[in-house]
Amino acid sequence: MSSANDLRKGQVIKFNNEPYLVMETQHRTPGNLRAFVQAKLRNLKNGRSFDQRFNSTETMEVLSTDRRTLEFSYANRDNFAFLDPDNYETVELSAAMIGDSKFYLVANGKVEVLFVDDRPVTVDLPSSVTLKVTDAPEGIRGDTASNVQKSVVCETGLVVSAPLFIKNGDLIKVSTADGSYLGRA
Repeated sequence: MSSANDLRKGQVIKFNNEPYLVMETQHRTPGNLRAFVQAKLRNLKNGRSFDQRFNSTETMEVLSTDRRTLEFSYANRDNFAFLDPDNYETVELSAAMIGDSKFYLVANGKVEVLFVDDRPVTVDLPSSVTLKVTDAPEGIRGDTASNVQKSVVCETGLVVSAPLFIKNGDLIKVSTADGSYLGRA
């Protein structure tokens, strides 16, 4: 057990019998009131975030965590298999846990997985990934006067707005934050 004053960004605490990731903390001491800690928490089960105020002397349980870099191997219906390059163990994560991150997973792509008590909880993607274009309609001749975009489909099924010169088979860099085109790879 540790006090609210000891909370740090990146820790996982048990709050209301559920694991929460501490995203931000601020220690505040208003004029004539008692000190408190303002923390932004994210529920690791459903992904919802909210602000919580703790008394500075309040105690809470900090859960043991481990971050591992895993390589994506394959997808099998509702499960995604990842390989731990250190011990060659396979870790399977459910489609519900992966969510929309599945559009950015390519073979041998590296992701960071947060483990709480040896159970995988969240998947953190790199800032950008390189994807192969599988379906790109032809650009119309004469449409190059301004920055005209077209929708292309990548190998993972992700639809990206890209410039007219992108063709089938091209490798493009895509932002994992918003799915936008960043350039050719």
